[in-house]
Amino acid sequence: MVAAMMAVIFMGSTLVTPLYALYRHAFGFSEFMLTLVYAVYVVGNFVALLIFGRLSDEIGRKPVGIASLGLAGLSTLIFLAAFSTGWLFWARMLSGFGVGLASGTAAAWLAELDTAEQKSRATLMTSTANFIGIALGPLLSGVLAQYAPWPLHLSFLVYLAILAIVGVLLTRTPETVKTPHGSWRTLSLRPRLGIPAELRFSFIAPAVTAFATFAVIGFYAALLPTILAESLHQTNIAVGGAVVFELFLIAALMTIATRHFESRIAMLSGLVLLLPSVALLVMAQTLGSILILLAGTALSGCAAALGYRGSLQVVNKIAPDEQRAEIVSSFYVAMFLGNSVPVIGVGLLTVVASSSLASFVFACVIAILAICALVTGIKFNPKSRA
Repeated sequence: MVAAMMAVIFMGSTLVTPLYALYRHAFGFSEFMLTLVYAVYVVGNFVALLIFGRLSDEIGRKPVGIASLGLAGLSTLIFLAAFSTGWLFWARMLSGFGVGLASGTAAAWLAELDTAEQKSRATLMTSTANFIGIALGPLLSGVLAQYAPWPLHLSFLVYLAILAIVGVLLTRTPETVKTPHGSWRTLSLRPRLGIPAELRFSFIAPAVTAFATFAVIGFYAALLPTILAESLHQTNIAVGGAVVFELFLIAALMTIATRHFESRIAMLSGLVLLLPSVALLVMAQTLGSILILLAGTALSGCAAALGYRGSLQVVNKIAPDEQRAEIVSSFYVAMFLGNSVPVIGVGLLTVVASSSLASFVFACVIAILAICALVTGIKFNPKSRA
């Protein structure tokens, strides 16, 4: 049930992806505004990560998990009531807050419920639940928006029902924090970030890997429907949802298939795969080929699985126990920045140039980052502190 909670929370983060084109038509905003609507999600992530990241350690996993489901429900209600672009900003920000709150809570909860010494099952369930959830979101909304009534509302109503079911079942899940704080006044909400000087060079490769990997994920989640419509002349909303579903389904399957890969090998392999992934993405847009796009999406899914799991495990290995929270939080900051900043850059470029040129510049930047991280990761081979 904890894994299901994590999957459902992340499902809400991509539920809106196939609907962006409909919102643009309904509210009349530009592609640049679309990238801002997408990226404001990260503001909620940061607030949850920096201020409330340790909340479940102090008051318990279950109340924070249920609260994150409540935030996802509130975000969904705002999407349902939206009648202008401003409502989308608030809905996305609350969605990001709920995801940020749930992700750390669920990861810790799963690790505590896993009785194995190495916690390998908990790590695998965390990564897989993440990718399965964000895969199901666009598939559900894309199919319902294309083939069912109320295209901007039905998928959110279905999602609210799923949230309610998971919330009821989650109340029956065992609490693992045995001595939670009795008073809100004793809680510590001080942000914790930092990289010790002796670990900074070792931290560069996993941080840049996370940034580049999630930049590609953000590109798909925010801009794929627009690319399909403008460059591939594909206006079927279900197709857009299915392509994003392919990306994350392959990422989930690849996470399971490569679970025995050593963390550094997984990270470096993900970086190598990013290069042909972004090249195929640009080729598909230039040639208007759905087959090339599907091939590039499959490679991107493999790169995402290897890059995300490998880089996170590298960070966990180099982090001393007494500074693990600060170092892992810094890693997530790099990941969330990658998920938003490059997408905004692409949106700005489309204002003054074509979307094809913007995609080409994006691919070049990702390729340069991947090569730099690859060289750094090979040169600085950190020894495990775990």
